[in-house]
Amino acid sequence: MNLFAILAEERIREAQDRGEFDNLPGQGRPLQLEDDSHVPQELRMAYKLLRNGGYLPPEIEERKEIDSLLDLLENCRDERDRVRQMRRLEALVFHLGRQGRSLELEAHDEYYARVLARLGRLRERR
Repeated sequence: MNLFAILAEERIREAQDRGEFDNLPGQGRPLQLEDDSHVPQELRMAYKLLRNGGYLPPEIEERKEIDSLLDLLENCRDERDRVRQMRRLEALVFHLGRQGRSLELEAHDEYYARVLARLGRLRERR
C-alpha cells in the first residue's frame, strides 16, 4: 500500500471512531455502485437505459460467452465435450478476428489474467 492509501485509511478509521458515518442516508442498504466515469457525460443516460433494458455491448457479451465456455471446460469430465467446447472457443476467437475485432485482452487487463489462470488450471487437470 502506498503512503496516500495508508493516510486515507487512517483518516477514515478516525472519522468512524468519531461517529461521522453514523445515520447517513441509505444506512444499512446495499450501495448502488455504477462506475460510468469512463463514459462521456452526454452518453451516460443512453448507456444506463440500454443497461437497464438488458442490452450489453458486443464486447461484454463476448466476454460473457468466453466465461461460459471456460466454465464448461473447467467442469467437463468427458474428453469429447472438452474438445467440442474448445472448438467453440476457437470459433468465437476466429469469428471476432474476421470481423476485425479481437478480444482485446491486454497484459494489464484483469480479465486477461483471469482467463490465463483458468486456462492454466485446465492444463493442470490433464
